Amino acid sequence: MQALKGHVTVGIVGGSDLSKIKEQLGDDVVESFDYVFSENGLMAHRKGEVLGVQSLKQHLGEANLQRFLNATLRELAAIELPVKRGTFIEFRNGMLNVSPVGRNCSQEERDAFEAYDKEHGVRKALVAKLSNDFADLNLTFSIGGQISFDVFPRGWDKTFCLRYVEKDFGDIHFFGDKTYAGGNDHEIFSSERTIGHTVTSPEDTRAQCTELFMK
Repeated sequence: MQALKGHVTVGIVGGSDLSKIKEQLGDDVVESFDYVFSENGLMAHRKGEVLGVQSLKQHLGEANLQRFLNATLRELAAIELPVKRGTFIEFRNGMLNVSPVGRNCSQEERDAFEAYDKEHGVRKALVAKLSNDFADLNLTFSIGGQISFDVFPRGWDKTFCLRYVEKDFGDIHFFGDKTYAGGNDHEIFSSERTIGHTVTSPEDTRAQCTELFMK
């Protein structure tokens, strides 16, 4: 990624909050890259400076937020799984991250839940129930990663970050692994404002970027 910066402007966009992105890419991530968009761009940085911040709490209001949280906790309590750990709902600045198994699970438990979920559709069923029950809130539900799904206002998917870059660049390439319908990369991958690329691993990302930008 550092080598790529010598050839093109590089931005990072993730559904996680900034602390998780720092854990994955280093404490100096906002200074190291041209753009860093945490929580799908609801917190945006350019060269270390804050560009903008959006708040889920202000958007929904406390009454609607608690109505959704209480219902989700009831649904999670009713689900039987091989294991359950802790932190089932993570409150972020611009979204909620819901994990039936709990974000405190070990990597082994994370892998096991992913396999279990593929067979039993735990997340898919929960998303279907909540999206139906809270249709009035105009929320988007996006399944991503191994153990959780994100909940955020409609339009607050990863395309949100494009408002900060679309006027300054002719071509915007996006690389992501969850590019299928329902995946948390799908909206920005399929946007007419981007050139989307599906990747399968860090090695594949490096190979595709090298071929496109660094030859």
